[in-house]
Amino acid sequence: MTDKRAEISTHVGSLLAAAKLLTDQLELDAVLIMAETAYDFKAIQRTFKDTRLIVAADKQEIQDAVKEDDIDLIELLQEPGTRQNQLGQALLEGIADELISSGDTVVTLYAGYDRDDIDTISVIPLGEQLSRLTSRDLQRLETQVPLETLRLVVDLACEIGREGREGKSVGTLFVVGNHRKVMQMSHEQVHDPFRGYSRKDCKLRNPRVRESVKELAQIDGAFVIGSDGTVVAAGRILDAPAEGLTLSKGLGSRHWAAAAISKATKAIAIAVSESTGTVRLFQDGVVVLRIEPMDRAMKWREDILEPPASAND
Repeated sequence: MTDKRAEISTHVGSLLAAAKLLTDQLELDAVLIMAETAYDFKAIQRTFKDTRLIVAADKQEIQDAVKEDDIDLIELLQEPGTRQNQLGQALLEGIADELISSGDTVVTLYAGYDRDDIDTISVIPLGEQLSRLTSRDLQRLETQVPLETLRLVVDLACEIGREGREGKSVGTLFVVGNHRKVMQMSHEQVHDPFRGYSRKDCKLRNPRVRESVKELAQIDGAFVIGSDGTVVAAGRILDAPAEGLTLSKGLGSRHWAAAAISKATKAIAIAVSESTGTVRLFQDGVVVLRIEPMDRAMKWREDILEPPASAND
């Protein structure tokens, strides 16, 4: 049982009141709190009456408090990351757990600047965001790659697409799962910086490894990621044939390579566009998810299918 709950400060209470006003006026579908502190969540739920309250947290004591209060919980990964990344993860988890759906509009409260207390409120319409990312889709992907590993790689790809490196835009490619076959269908472009290290030292959960991947994303070639989240290799040139594939106009060699390897190996390929920062997930040779950089929202869009283009992005 959770013995101690934090008192709701005046400014947090004001934000909750503003969120209640928004849910009433805009007829919002859910309230998502990314909690850094264990509050009396039952009392907060009573504030919002019939509007669904969801709490996302990565700290065990807060998760215990939410469960104790019988409130819908999203358990976030305990790892360093920006608030935007955590918010994106929470939305994905919420859709996967069917707590929210792609057509909902959600008001979110979180600590955007303060480390421990809520100070920011946002209204996020999910009408276009992840509009075709259903639980069924996620579960289908999970049969190929564990969902936890996939999220780690997708989050990292989104960071690279949004932030680039040293002020420059960066495009890169990840191939996740079935790494033995991927290695067989690729060859080394540059000396592999991960060669010689133990698998334990190459886990994407390690912040140092994630930073290394961001730095190495500037080199040519693909990262090969094992299903357990281990970076198996970097700088690989993919040799899978691209026959019989159809991609949208303007997608160049990186995306064709991603489509081809995903079809040939049943791995998930994740391509980051250098020009736009857009992240695309490929499975069985087709785009199954398109994510725009976070500052322009995460959106699904229908792609125009055309024969191969000559662009190099």
